[in-house]
Amino acid sequence: MPAPFRIYNTASRTVEAFKPITPGHVGIYVCGMTVYDRCHMGHARAMVVFDGFVRYLRFRGWSVNFVRNFTDIDDKIIARAAETGEDPVALAARFIDAFHEDAEALGLIRPDAEPKVSDSIDGIQALISGLVEKKHAYVNAGTVWFDVKSLPAYGKLSGQKVDELQSPDVVPGKKHPADFALWKAVKPGEVSWESPWGPGRPGWHIECSAMAIGCIGDTLDIHGGGLDLVFPHHENEVAQSEAHTHKPFANYWMHNGMLTMASGQKMGKSLGNVWNVQNALKEFPAEAIRLYYLGALYRSPLPWGEDALPEAMGGLCRLYDAREVAEAMSGKGNPTAVAQDLGEDAKRVLSLSAAFEDNFLGALDEDFNTAKAMAYVFELVRAINRFSNHKKAKKRGGPVVAGALAALDLVSAALGVLSMDVESYQEEVKNKRCCAMGLTRESVEEQISERTQARADKDWAKSDTIRDALDAAGVVLMDCTEGTSWRLRICDTQ
Repeated sequence: MPAPFRIYNTASRTVEAFKPITPGHVGIYVCGMTVYDRCHMGHARAMVVFDGFVRYLRFRGWSVNFVRNFTDIDDKIIARAAETGEDPVALAARFIDAFHEDAEALGLIRPDAEPKVSDSIDGIQALISGLVEKKHAYVNAGTVWFDVKSLPAYGKLSGQKVDELQSPDVVPGKKHPADFALWKAVKPGEVSWESPWGPGRPGWHIECSAMAIGCIGDTLDIHGGGLDLVFPHHENEVAQSEAHTHKPFANYWMHNGMLTMASGQKMGKSLGNVWNVQNALKEFPAEAIRLYYLGALYRSPLPWGEDALPEAMGGLCRLYDAREVAEAMSGKGNPTAVAQDLGEDAKRVLSLSAAFEDNFLGALDEDFNTAKAMAYVFELVRAINRFSNHKKAKKRGGPVVAGALAALDLVSAALGVLSMDVESYQEEVKNKRCCAMGLTRESVEEQISERTQARADKDWAKSDTIRDALDAAGVVLMDCTEGTSWRLRICDTQ
């Protein structure tokens, strides 16, 4: 049996015990990208959060049907295509490819299904036809509108009241300002499909209902997306879906919080304050980006600024440093006996390791609290690094840190962080961070070669000068019998 968990349900505003429709199975639909540009760091929060959530569910024994859509027909896509002179569907296809590039570079798992609007027209039209037949929608001049007054429960997800909803735009043919388009009559030059109401294209909200129901069924276990989608998008999905099926559309609503700038604004293309994932991945390993998002509770606002990823990079550095020193420890014997002999720091590593799995998974089981889970990880990492400073740790500490290494493997399995071997991680850091720090690998290695020759010539002054210059640039040298290796100083604290 899979492990039980609890999740915050936006619909009830409480953390609830999860009860699946089908035992052992979770059907989860997440609103995906409207593909008219590259995805930015605000989009990536939802991508990483739900990727981590699905990984965790599967790790805990759940069978998951994970669906995330693409909106490839939309006003924004049509407007961008007009600017570039491209066919809207072709432009969207190009940015779907770009999305997959970014997702793969971030190490995201592929959803089980990725439906597109352009491939779902038949299902969308069937859903609209059902709403018209049931008098929940009406036709005016080729546009089909959902009648919000026809559904007394409209507003239950977001808490909105129909009579208080207004619109700044006066649209001829609408009965109520909050009525929304299910099918939009074609405009000159727009992409369109034939329909019972005339040529046109789907409205934004109807597409997700049709794709979700088509891929999962009338009722979803969990519907996910950004907090900014609660109203009107998700509210309208609930209305049109439940008006059609007379069944709950989703039993649980899971929303991730927004990235917020210093000004308090969310990150968004329309606000002109975006940083694309593609650019972030040029400077930072994917795991640093994952750690940035997973280090916070998914539904809380997450501050964004120029120090966000460097700080996450520093934290990731500490995790890999701890694993490296733990892997280097040798020795045999009973862990408890060895820890008793090596002192309080060894005992603490042993104690934290023993409690780690229950604490770590317990945090994830309670509203997917990755912030609390990662706090347990860093607590263990601090203990490992402190213990590694003892003279006897390297030769005798192996039994003490064996459980800690298993704990770090658990983090990789459940959340996709710490998934590389230490050497590969260090190479990726050098490849991505050298340029950002004003360095090149070639220049660093040339200076190290000069220093090696100076040491061979016993020119200690030159050797020290090179070491000091590299240290000032953020390069740490480590001399050993096999030669000199180097690291970038990402963080100073351990």
